[in-house]
Amino acid sequence: MDNYILAIESSCDDTSASIIRNGKIVNNIVASQDVHKIYGGVVPELASRAHQSNIVPVVELAISDAKIDKSMLSSIAFTKGPGLLGSLLVGVSFAKGMAMALDIPLISVNHMQAHILAHFINDPKPSFPFLCLTVSGGHTQIVRVDDYLKMEIIGETLDDAVGEAFDKAAKLLGLPYPGGPLIDQYAQEGDPNRFEFPDTSVPGFNYSFSGIKTAILYFLREEKSKNKNFIEENLHDICASIQKKLIDMLLQKLKKAAKKTGISQIAIAGGVSANSELRRRLTHDAKQHHWTTYIPEFQYCTDNAGMIAMAAHFKFLARDFEDLSVTPEPRMKF
Repeated sequence: MDNYILAIESSCDDTSASIIRNGKIVNNIVASQDVHKIYGGVVPELASRAHQSNIVPVVELAISDAKIDKSMLSSIAFTKGPGLLGSLLVGVSFAKGMAMALDIPLISVNHMQAHILAHFINDPKPSFPFLCLTVSGGHTQIVRVDDYLKMEIIGETLDDAVGEAFDKAAKLLGLPYPGGPLIDQYAQEGDPNRFEFPDTSVPGFNYSFSGIKTAILYFLREEKSKNKNFIEENLHDICASIQKKLIDMLLQKLKKAAKKTGISQIAIAGGVSANSELRRRLTHDAKQHHWTTYIPEFQYCTDNAGMIAMAAHFKFLARDFEDLSVTPEPRMKF
């Protein structure tokens, strides 16, 4: 008998639903919210309201696209956290209501663990153990993965995430939100060695990006005091130099962790893993350090229900279910 799981992702501003059949992703439906662009960042209340409007049609589309009836579902999975409380509440409440109506089990999924398990959606798949650099707008972590449901954070940011640093730098440059992809785009035509930024790293495998954000702010303020058109005249070189520094910081700790653990299976995940320079540098370092590297397909790097479905598949096999008293955890840990 086929096993169908409906997965729902609503941790931030994308409403997404996915159907997984016997461990294979059938679809990955995403409804994005453009309204946040005019505010320069995600507005939690607007995100929550949009989820309420989007979740029914997104779920219905996922089910109809899979050519099944909801009565064929074996379980319903949802993002429990981390994320925005109002956004998570919509997904959790919908999943609980639907599971209760169909009398099928609930599966809660940690959003950050799902990013890592996205590597098992398509081939090639990593073998255990492997290290995963998980980089997004809200998180930056180095995770040791020993099994599908056995993971340990060995390094993480002590303050801001690298994705937030990219977007903050873009805002200082006058670029629209989300600015990280634009920095990547402009950097491709710039000189990454044109401008130097200080090393603001912390000891060990942990990260800190608050210092580099401040350094970028002071650098731009000083240069604009000398030339009010500094940014416009040097945009490509500035973007390339900022991007180089942030990626240097990411890979420096990753290489240190790989050397310390002796693990040569290296993966990256999360929205920032779509950055072309990070992918290029990871490929370069893989050759130098004899790593085998893995990067999920782009649609599974950003917030999406496909990765939630993949994580739910392994939890279903382990019979790891939730009861109806479950509540969202905005600051959910591993």
